[in-house]
Amino acid sequence: MTAKKRQVTGGVDTHGKTHHAAAVDQAGRFLGDREFAATAAGYQQLLAWLGAFGRVVKVGVEGTGAYGAGVMRHLSGSGITVVEIDRPDRKIRRTRGKSDPIDALAAARAALSGQAAGVPKTRTGPVEAIRALRVARRGAVKARTAALNQLHGLLTSAPQEIREDLAGVTGAALVQRCVELGIDESALTDPVHATNAALAAIATRITALNVEITRADRRLRPAVARTAPTLSSLFGAGPEVAGQLLNTAGDNPDRLRSEAALAHLCGAAPIPASSGRTDRHRLNRGGDRAANNALHTIVLSRMRHDPRTRAYVDKRTKQGLSKKEIMRCLKRYVVREVHTALLADFAALNTA
Repeated sequence: MTAKKRQVTGGVDTHGKTHHAAAVDQAGRFLGDREFAATAAGYQQLLAWLGAFGRVVKVGVEGTGAYGAGVMRHLSGSGITVVEIDRPDRKIRRTRGKSDPIDALAAARAALSGQAAGVPKTRTGPVEAIRALRVARRGAVKARTAALNQLHGLLTSAPQEIREDLAGVTGAALVQRCVELGIDESALTDPVHATNAALAAIATRITALNVEITRADRRLRPAVARTAPTLSSLFGAGPEVAGQLLNTAGDNPDRLRSEAALAHLCGAAPIPASSGRTDRHRLNRGGDRAANNALHTIVLSRMRHDPRTRAYVDKRTKQGLSKKEIMRCLKRYVVREVHTALLADFAALNTA
């Protein structure tokens, strides 16, 4: 078969500095493999190399949310269909071993067969910008939580006079008191002065992180509101929750093939667990757990403050459902609203 008539499917095993590509024809026959630099020039060479075998119809890329993000963007921008390769086939890995050429070939054949059909996030629009802002915010929140735990842990074992001085002081007032503790730099071999110095240092770090989180919120809130006004208007969907749901969906709405697909993506699709006369569904432990946590936050807010949701909870409780089962039902209803809102917001973005 001539190269002009041959249909080529590629597979890419991605790493930090290099990517290994493999090519197969429409029958899955191996055509070749080669390593390329993980740079803009390397991406161009990779695509040209694949094109030398024939018409490139599809490329399977591992890790499109990490090391494969750059090559995925280049291929998509060149009009090539890209599919997400979740993980190498473990059965093949057991029998054939592991190497970059083997993984790249497995990726190509998974893309060709349709075994791998996930649509990767494009990471070229406002949702990617929101993801970057949230990375910084989450890091600051995590660091603040760790610092607060250190502060309370140190206070628990602090010398008695420090504990008595700070007894009954909590929250922001405790942090401020610790910042203002007197420190004698010449007496740091004494446990009291050393503990004061440590408490002041940790409290100063917490104060700085509070400022960083406030700044991150000021940036994130308008970005989310502009990108997804319909989603942001849902009951219980604050900037952080809406931002997470946007990140899960990605910039390209074609990934959300249906409401049910979004439910599976968020781990909110109920799994049948019936037996005999018992008809029930169990927890879905799959999907994006961060998105599931965002749905959980919305449900908790509605159960506390939304009259319609509280009436539903009362009704289902009388029917014998547990609180966890009711929350799983509510998450599925919330997914329906989120799906409609996301489609409306993406449509508005595409027509803007």
